[in-house]
Amino acid sequence: MYARYSKMVDCQRKKQEVADANSDKIQEENESLSQKEVAADVPAPDDSTEKVATEEKAQAEERGSDDTKDAGCTDAEKEEQKILNLDELWQRLCDAPPECHSLLKKNLSQEIFDELKDKVSAFKGRLEDCIRSVADLENSGLRRMSLACCSAKNAVEDSGEAERLFTRLRDATDSKSLLRKNLTNNIFAQLKGLKTKFGGTLLDCIRSGCENTDSGVGVYACDPDAYTTFAPLLDAVIRDYHKVSELKHPNPDFGDVDKLDFGNLDPSGEMIVSTRVRVGRSHDSYGFPPVLKKEERVEMEQKTVEALKKLDGELKGSYHPLTGMSKETQKQLTEDHFLFNDSDRFLRAAGGYNDWPTGRGIYFNDKKTFLVWVNEEDHLRFISMQMGGDLREVYTRLVKAIRALESSGLSFAKRDGLGYLTFCPSNLGTTLRASVHIKIPKLSQTPEFKAFCDKYNIQARGIHGEHTESVGGVYDISNKRRLGLTEIEAIQEMRRGVEAVIAEEKKLAGK
Repeated sequence: MYARYSKMVDCQRKKQEVADANSDKIQEENESLSQKEVAADVPAPDDSTEKVATEEKAQAEERGSDDTKDAGCTDAEKEEQKILNLDELWQRLCDAPPECHSLLKKNLSQEIFDELKDKVSAFKGRLEDCIRSVADLENSGLRRMSLACCSAKNAVEDSGEAERLFTRLRDATDSKSLLRKNLTNNIFAQLKGLKTKFGGTLLDCIRSGCENTDSGVGVYACDPDAYTTFAPLLDAVIRDYHKVSELKHPNPDFGDVDKLDFGNLDPSGEMIVSTRVRVGRSHDSYGFPPVLKKEERVEMEQKTVEALKKLDGELKGSYHPLTGMSKETQKQLTEDHFLFNDSDRFLRAAGGYNDWPTGRGIYFNDKKTFLVWVNEEDHLRFISMQMGGDLREVYTRLVKAIRALESSGLSFAKRDGLGYLTFCPSNLGTTLRASVHIKIPKLSQTPEFKAFCDKYNIQARGIHGEHTESVGGVYDISNKRRLGLTEIEAIQEMRRGVEAVIAEEKKLAGK
């Protein structure tokens, strides 16, 4: 319809050009005739002569009008032209000579004309609205086409970047990461063009491991759907890391906290400095850091804070956003092992610090024995901690907090066979990590230290987090397995490992 309207305008322009040309021609003929009359001393024409001239002029105009109508106009366009020139047609009818006895002129009064004109004008308005709508649709289509072109361009660029990083990973022959082991040429070719429901790509998942070839795992899930879309890679990594032959995770079970068969693992307080138990959770309707938008982080922060405000008793506390927090406060909270920072190069490469520090913060109770990290590595980290080795008290507090927050309306991402989903596949399942900071200067210096930890399914690392070194012979010892067992089974496995470490350290110290 928009194209027809454009042709109609062209038709009107052509009509005017032809009419002007005919008018000029008639004027020239009249001037020539007048000159001849003067030269021949012919008397002025009488009324009959004027009538003939008028009729000839009208015939010429009619011929010009007919020529204009035929100048590239279709029948439909002629009809639209009549609508647009309605006032002109009415005026021509009114100016018709008295001898015009048409029934139209006789019966079409001014009142009737005005009424009909209003109806035609309404139609014309609808026509113009339609034309504008068509134009808007065309513009909208162009915008969508532009967005599609940008999306395609980004996809090509991502594919090229993925190819480059994959080549870098394959060239790193000294890399022992699970990413390099499991991302074969065939799997890379199979997955490189796929996208998740959140818009995540294979590049989002492997970037950190390709840029840091000394990674242990080397792969992150860009969002909850990545565990399905990129399953050929992630399932293999999960099996290797968690040492399971099949992905079959049980339903959550924290046990009966009133009937736990353990208490303080170091009653004398000689070895265990502090005890900590945490779990990670992901909001089920949001992506993970690589695909998460700034406004989405803020939305999650708001939802979380609303739920935290409902906690009472020992868990009641206050929320402190990183945005606006002084550097001195951040530094002190970090040194006290309460707050996270943005110093991990593996997490940084994975997009974990995008939009830092927006949407991030910490909640803690009055005694600072219960904390919640908001938008650190995972969307949420629930942490129970205190000085000394009372594992029972720490674990019980965490379980009560989890149950209270889950009943507040927060919904978390889960999948059959994998349990709770997290950014790093090493944490999924129970997501539970129970740890102690413990002084083991003797055991930690033996060549068999790592093998000893592997035997009990525990992991040793520096006290400032993953990829950090020990300070003064103090290590962070935690359970390694999170998948394929329940929460109560994971805490029991950690407990047995720590008890074995204490016994071995005392043995080496001659106690």
